[in-house]
Amino acid sequence: MTKPDTCIVCGGALEAHFPEVTDPLTGEVFAVVICARCGLGHTSPQPDDVGQYYGPRYYGNRHGLTLRHCISRRLGFIAAALPGGSSRRLLDIGCADGSFLLAARQGGWDVAGTELDPRTARQENLDVREDITELFKGIPFDCITMWHTLEHMRTIPDTLNNVARLLKPEGRLIIAVPDFGGWQAVFFGPKWLHVDVPRHLYHFTAGSLRHALAASGFTIERSWHQEFEYDLLGWSQSALNYIMPETNVFFDVLTGKRGKAGGFARLYACLLGLLLTLLALPALALSTLLGRGGTLIVVAAPQNLPDKQ
Repeated sequence: MTKPDTCIVCGGALEAHFPEVTDPLTGEVFAVVICARCGLGHTSPQPDDVGQYYGPRYYGNRHGLTLRHCISRRLGFIAAALPGGSSRRLLDIGCADGSFLLAARQGGWDVAGTELDPRTARQENLDVREDITELFKGIPFDCITMWHTLEHMRTIPDTLNNVARLLKPEGRLIIAVPDFGGWQAVFFGPKWLHVDVPRHLYHFTAGSLRHALAASGFTIERSWHQEFEYDLLGWSQSALNYIMPETNVFFDVLTGKRGKAGGFARLYACLLGLLLTLLALPALALSTLLGRGGTLIVVAAPQNLPDKQ
C-alpha cells in the first residue's frame, strides 16, 4: 500500500476529505484526500496490486437490463463529437467484454480495445490488447473512448499522454467519469455508490478533469452531466447505504450478483430501492439541468500534442 503525498497531476498538496471510506467488496477502509490546487481526489492508501480488488462480484452484469440503452447513448455521444467523416477508426480503453465495440463495429467503425483480461472480448473476434502501448505502431484513431476507466488508471498523465500519441490530430477523446463535484458526491459523501475505493484510484471534478486533460495537450469542447442508469442508481443506492447495514444490496440485485445479504435483506432493498428510485427522478433532472449530475462526460480535442515519434 502506498499513501500519495502530492497530486499525481499537478504536484499540489493533498488535504483530508473523506477520512474513512469502506470498500463494499472487502470491508477494508480507505480515505480520499483531495488536491488543494486542482481538486483531484486520490484514494489513500493505493494498493500495490489493485487487481486483487476486482472479481466476479465487481464485473458481473454491470449494466443489467440497461445495457442496450447504455450502448446506444454512448454511440450518440460519439456521433455528436464526430459528425460525418469518411475515416472511422475507434479505440475503447477498458472495453470489458467488448459489448460496446461490437455495437460500434456494426455501426461501421473499425474497432480495437484494451482490457486487462482480454479473453472474453477476443472470443468475439475483436482486436483487444492488454496494454495501450501495443498499439503505438499501428494506424492512429479517429476516436478514443474511456467509459468509466480513467479513474481506475494508476498514472493519469502517462495514460493521457499515451492516448495523445494514438489519436489523429483531428480526432476526439471521449471520457466518462463519476463527478466528484456533483450533488451526489456532496450529499452522500463516503457512502456514495460511485466512490468505489480502492478500484477508483482517483476522483474527478469538472475542474480537475479539465486540468488533467490540459496537462496532456487536450481542450474540452463540450460536456454532458448525466448517464441515466449511473445517476439514478447513484441517488437510490447511496441513500440505501445510509439506511441498511449491508452495502450496495439493491445494486447487486439489479446487476445479477449474489452478494452477502440474505433473502429478506435483498427483498427489502428491492422494495425500498424502487421507491427511492422514483423519488430520485426530480433530483436527477434538476442536477442534470444545473450541471451537477453524478456523471461527467467530456469530448476533448488534441492541442499541441506530445511528439508522436
